[in-house]
Amino acid sequence: MTNKLRLALLAGGKSGEREVSLAGARGVLAALDKEKYAVRQYDPATDLVRLAADAADLDVAFILLHGPLGEDGSMQGFLDLLGLPYQGSGVLGSALAMNKNLAKILYKQAGLRVADWSMASLRDIDSPENLSAQLRFPLVVKPVAQGSSLGMSIAHDNTALATGLKRAFDYDSEVMVEEFVRGREITGGVLGNNDLQALPLVEIIPGKDYQFFDYEAKYKAGASREICPADFPEEITIKAQDYALRAHRALHLRGYSRTDMIVSEEGEVFVIETNTIPGMTPTSLLPQAAQAVGYSFPQLLDQLIGLALGEK
Repeated sequence: MTNKLRLALLAGGKSGEREVSLAGARGVLAALDKEKYAVRQYDPATDLVRLAADAADLDVAFILLHGPLGEDGSMQGFLDLLGLPYQGSGVLGSALAMNKNLAKILYKQAGLRVADWSMASLRDIDSPENLSAQLRFPLVVKPVAQGSSLGMSIAHDNTALATGLKRAFDYDSEVMVEEFVRGREITGGVLGNNDLQALPLVEIIPGKDYQFFDYEAKYKAGASREICPADFPEEITIKAQDYALRAHRALHLRGYSRTDMIVSEEGEVFVIETNTIPGMTPTSLLPQAAQAVGYSFPQLLDQLIGLALGEK
């Protein structure tokens, strides 16, 4: 007999963030208390049949998948069908947060400030001036349903805009173009199901070689630095934490989330996007914020698993 919680760790998958997912899983596996958990690892790229067969013999799943087919509600729906609880948001919240266009519409409805944006079409690759006539350069071009800044670029003229659109459409059938907000990038974590806790803000400072916090700046060692808690006047800190909470609620999220924002040079807070399965290594942004209020990495994992079981 064992009283250990039988946990399915889901990592890998088929998205462009597969390697990020597997790296995170190694950190989570090392941090999970072996006295509390009996862990079985599954890669959704190859192991879905095995997971379904094992479901009756499992207590909870920990999803460590990023991007399409992992963070967009697909895996959440599969686990719902299996009757297996999991950490984080359900099908609806995951799908809404993954779609940057729908998320921005909901942010606006919730009274949060966002950069002006337009949805692009394939025709705009040949006629980028159709978009730039509506918006002001520089413009951020991004696939609507990708993570880790995959396919994202910043355009300063129509030639670069056309190039950026072509690249983004290689990643996704939907692409958005938004005005670039110059300022300091921060992220605000939220923890909880019904009683939500806003975690301390983290400021992200990409190295001088990076225009923004792109894929390499995120994952290359030493490419960026983070400051936690971020050093801002109290009123901006309070406002940004409130925005993180309101974004979490607007997208119907649960468990945890991490909302990326820009504090403009004028001191305005703009919401960029919300991550429903944030990076989960000991040095990732949300674990850093949790550490600042006393959660060690193993304790944060315990908390997330406890929140998952609280939803059963």
